[in-house]
Amino acid sequence: MNIRFIRNIAVGAAATLTLGSCTNLDETLYDQVGTQNYYNTKSDVERAVYRPFEHAFWSIQSRHVLNELTADQLITPTRDGWWDDGGRWRKLHYHQWNVEDGGDAQTEWNGCFQGIGQCNYVIEDMATLSPEKFGFSQAEFDNLTAQCRALRAWFYIRLLDAFRNVPLAVSFNDMSQNSTGQVEPKVVFDFIESELKDCVNLLKKKEGLGSQQLIQGQWTKAGAAALLVRLYLNAEVYVGENRYADCEKVAQDIVDGVYGQYAVADRWDAAFDWNNDTCDEVIFGFPADQGYTYWQYQGDTYWWTVPARARYYFNDSKCKAGDHNTKYAASPSYDLNGELYTYELGMPIQNFRKYEGDERMKLYRNLGNSTREGMFLFGYLEYTDENGATKRVRAPEQPYDLYIRDAVGKFQGMAPDQWPADKNSSLPNGDHNSGWHFAKYPFYSDEDTHQMESDFTEIRLPEIIYALAECKIRSGKKSEAAKLLNSVRRRNYPAEKLNEVLYQPEGQAELDEKEMLDEWGREFFAESRRRIDLIRFGKFSSGSWWDKTPDTDKHYEIFPIMRPILDANPNLKQNPGYNS
Repeated sequence: MNIRFIRNIAVGAAATLTLGSCTNLDETLYDQVGTQNYYNTKSDVERAVYRPFEHAFWSIQSRHVLNELTADQLITPTRDGWWDDGGRWRKLHYHQWNVEDGGDAQTEWNGCFQGIGQCNYVIEDMATLSPEKFGFSQAEFDNLTAQCRALRAWFYIRLLDAFRNVPLAVSFNDMSQNSTGQVEPKVVFDFIESELKDCVNLLKKKEGLGSQQLIQGQWTKAGAAALLVRLYLNAEVYVGENRYADCEKVAQDIVDGVYGQYAVADRWDAAFDWNNDTCDEVIFGFPADQGYTYWQYQGDTYWWTVPARARYYFNDSKCKAGDHNTKYAASPSYDLNGELYTYELGMPIQNFRKYEGDERMKLYRNLGNSTREGMFLFGYLEYTDENGATKRVRAPEQPYDLYIRDAVGKFQGMAPDQWPADKNSSLPNGDHNSGWHFAKYPFYSDEDTHQMESDFTEIRLPEIIYALAECKIRSGKKSEAAKLLNSVRRRNYPAEKLNEVLYQPEGQAELDEKEMLDEWGREFFAESRRRIDLIRFGKFSSGSWWDKTPDTDKHYEIFPIMRPILDANPNLKQNPGYNS
């Protein structure tokens, strides 16, 4: 099974998605083709197995919104009248959502259960087929079935994370095997754990460095083990059980190569670049391409993380993904007097500034030949127009050049050293200068051969290393944790700065639990996980960050079951703290 085959599956799947398959709860996977005449060739079996993967790739959008805009690092401020949308983004930021809001929480629930239904359908079909008939060995056939089992576990981890109290559906054809209402979180947790332990034994193993391209888009032993790491790391949150020792054991085995050979890349952006399907840091990724599907290059993920007219700066105006927009920015570090805030949380740009020389802090620039530097967009963004004149990116529908600041307010065309008289720095009171923008995945120009060729990286080795380090910190092994983090962090800084920026005993920087959370925020900035990290460290409900006061209780740590979902199934009970 190669990456091109999986991408070809994605093309057909994308056509199905545009017909609304991701919003139809009554959807059947092959409602026009009976099982008895669908499976005729080996390729038919492979296509069926990987069809749910495209739906899974599409579904990353709602997860990203819920896990980032409810947390402390990313914001969607109102900008010259843009991005109010009836207060939709304010409710996420202020933790004021309710059962009537629908939106991304409803999409997350529906999307995950639709994906689970698709996986169940294929798993049950596979149980009726003969491997020999289609030219599979038993090991190959078991690996294919385990692909959908691992993907189903991935969906269930997301449901456990977002809603905690969910039904357990394990069959498409026999509803008696499924719960009618929710089960205890521990039941879902145990199901996920059991499934992943089985999958670790059934899935293929990445045999050596340099072979990621051959298995990109497929679950492997390391991929299933990495999902166990996620499950165990958050077990105390999910089911009130301390499973850090189990997390440490599995993470250590992944790092030691027990489940395959992986390695930290020598630069921070390798796992996001156009050729990341060859990056040995990637443990699991969804194949993407401009000629196929590219859900990470969408408005709800990474396409709208830059100014609305950034196409002039990137020279990507012919890109098929359409225009950019300003949905996401970094939460500010400065008030409207130019003074640094004193929040313990948020202020991600200041968090990056803590260690001098960080390569990620450079201004994002396309360097040609499908290369880039830097992650952030700030200050004036200058470009050369078709007449050879130097211009600056301007605000949409407003006559001012952008000067992007690490602050939120109404600056309009003010000089960089000026501050507005209106000192109200809040989510409803911004403009197009407000908040640094960022480019996690590259925005290469129309002239670059590999424009929008990046795959979406779902799991990478540094996540496992950081989880292992956190487990060691929690058990008092600070020096061991420091060395693990340093094994990743050293690539972000120039050699002459390493003594200052590496954690003791290899450098002078100090490591504790607060710094561990800060470092999660730096390394995994805008990677759809900030909410659960804050919850695990006890900061999501009790913490303060820019324009966000502590919650009165912890019920916002899980989302409500939205009204249409409750109405569709009377056996469901509302999550605690929400109106039923």
